[in-house]
Amino acid sequence: MEKISVTIITKDEEQLIEDCLKSLCWADEIIVVDAGSKDRTLEIVKDYSGKAFFNEWHGFAAQKEYALSLVNNDWVLSIDADERVSNKLKEEIERNDFSQFDGYFIPRENYFIGKHITSCGWGSDRQLRLFRKSKTKLTNRLVHEGFEVAGRIGNLKNPVIHFTYNSIEKSISKINNYSTLEAEEKYKSQIKITGATILSHGISSFLRSFVSLRGYKDGVHGLMISIIDSMTTFLTYMKMWELQNRNKNFK
Repeated sequence: MEKISVTIITKDEEQLIEDCLKSLCWADEIIVVDAGSKDRTLEIVKDYSGKAFFNEWHGFAAQKEYALSLVNNDWVLSIDADERVSNKLKEEIERNDFSQFDGYFIPRENYFIGKHITSCGWGSDRQLRLFRKSKTKLTNRLVHEGFEVAGRIGNLKNPVIHFTYNSIEKSISKINNYSTLEAEEKYKSQIKITGATILSHGISSFLRSFVSLRGYKDGVHGLMISIIDSMTTFLTYMKMWELQNRNKNFK
């Protein structure tokens, strides 16, 4: 098989990073790029990899691009601290014929507060995470960044396990951060934001997640995810409105 380098970006991930690293012990190289953790993240990383680097935070895409620049092998697997490579995925990668494609989509098995979620669009989640470094670049986005491969892309069958939210408290903190980045990204489009815009998008987001994408099938978990999606949308458009009016006041 081809030699595989793994990249992970971190900041204060002591509760998640060890299980992530344990699932990657088979890799030929593990590159960790840390943005200045104040907890035990780097202490834990040192038990699994001698290749931990500091890089000042300039956004998700910038961190992952820097990590990509440090790898020594052409084939790279990009993993987040809240993700795990399943044993079946590891075996599939080890058996894989890498001559046919330049990148691979990998399914994600998403968990919310301990429950495997198949509704809300989470059941069809596939991410481009395994690729040739020589054929790949990052998309230049503040949030929901991704990889673009100039070549043929295949699909792997077995999943990455994703523990997206382990508590309501952490989910609120995360959506506050993500909605700020999303607002800054969308604000560039110069869409005029009104009260009706905020209300309609927030309500539509809940209905899409809970009704159209069948969030109700996952019970209370699906309801909470749909509410979180709606809250993220409400906050995004409220922050866009704030940016719009703040800049208007400075004109």
